[in-house]
Amino acid sequence: MQTHIVPVGFDYDRLIAPLVREQLDVDRVILLEGAVGSEANVEYSRNLAEKLEKDYSNLLGAETERVVVADVYDYDEAFEQAFELINAELDAGGEVWVNVSAMPRTVSFAFATAAHSIMVEREGDRDRIHTYYTVPEKYLETELAEELRRQVDLLQALREGEDVDDRVDERLASALDLLDEFDERGTTIGAKEIDGSHIVELPVASFSNVKPFEEVILFTLGEHGEFESVSELAQELARDLGEEYTDSFRSKVIYNVDRLGPGGKGYIEQEEHGKSYRTRLSRIGELWVRAHSAEDRDHELP
Repeated sequence: MQTHIVPVGFDYDRLIAPLVREQLDVDRVILLEGAVGSEANVEYSRNLAEKLEKDYSNLLGAETERVVVADVYDYDEAFEQAFELINAELDAGGEVWVNVSAMPRTVSFAFATAAHSIMVEREGDRDRIHTYYTVPEKYLETELAEELRRQVDLLQALREGEDVDDRVDERLASALDLLDEFDERGTTIGAKEIDGSHIVELPVASFSNVKPFEEVILFTLGEHGEFESVSELAQELARDLGEEYTDSFRSKVIYNVDRLGPGGKGYIEQEEHGKSYRTRLSRIGELWVRAHSAEDRDHELP
C-alpha cells in the first residue's frame, strides 16, 4: 500500500504529473486542504482539491481522502497532524510519500520535519518514508505581469486617442501601482506577525533516537516547563521514579541532559544562571513532547 500525503495550495501539475510520468504505484492519497486565508483563496484551493480528487481516481485508480488543516500558519499543529498521519499509515503497513511542493511553507516544512523525525524514531521503517518536492517548468507570475503590462499599454493608448470615462483612468492607475509593487517586492508583500513574532522557526530534528531514560527527562520538562538547575530536575525525577536522590543518580541525569542538549540531540536548551543552568525544552523538544504526549506511554523505566 503506497500512500501519498499531498498538501494542496495553488498548484495542480506538481501534485499529480510526477506520479503519472514516473508511473508510481499510488493506492491512496491524503489531500490536505487549508482553511485559513481569504475566501477566494480557500475557494480556489477547495476547487483544486476536488479536481485532484477526481484525477487521482481516474488517472491513477487511487482512493482519496480529504483532510482539513485548520490553520496553515500554525506550525505546531501541522507538525502534530503530520506526525499522526504518517505514523498511522506506517502502522497500517503502508509506504508513505510526502509531497512538500505546495501549500504555505509552514505546512510543507512541518510535514517534512515530522517525516524526518519519524525516520529517526523508526529506523526499521526508514525505507518506507519518502519526502519529495517537484520543480515546476515555469512560474506564471512573470507571465501574468507581462499580460498586465500589455493591458496598461492598451489603456494608455485608449486614453491618448479618445475621451474615456473615469473607470479606464482608475484601472490604469491601479494596474501601474500593482506593477510597481510587483517589480519592487516580488509576489509577496509585508511580514505577518504570528504568535507575537514575524519569524516562524522551523527546527531540525535530531539524527539519534530517544532512549527510555531520555524520554522520562523530556516528558518531565514538558510537564514542568523549566527547572532552575539540573539538580532540581534530578530531584524531581527521583521523586517521580521513586528512586533515592544520590550523587550517582544526579550524575546520570547530568549525563543524559548533556546528551539531549545543544551539543547532542538538541531537544534541551540551557541558560547559565549563576553557578547553575536553567534547563528547558528546545523548540524541537517541545514538538517531540507534544507529538508523543497523545500516545499512551508508560514513562516508568523497565
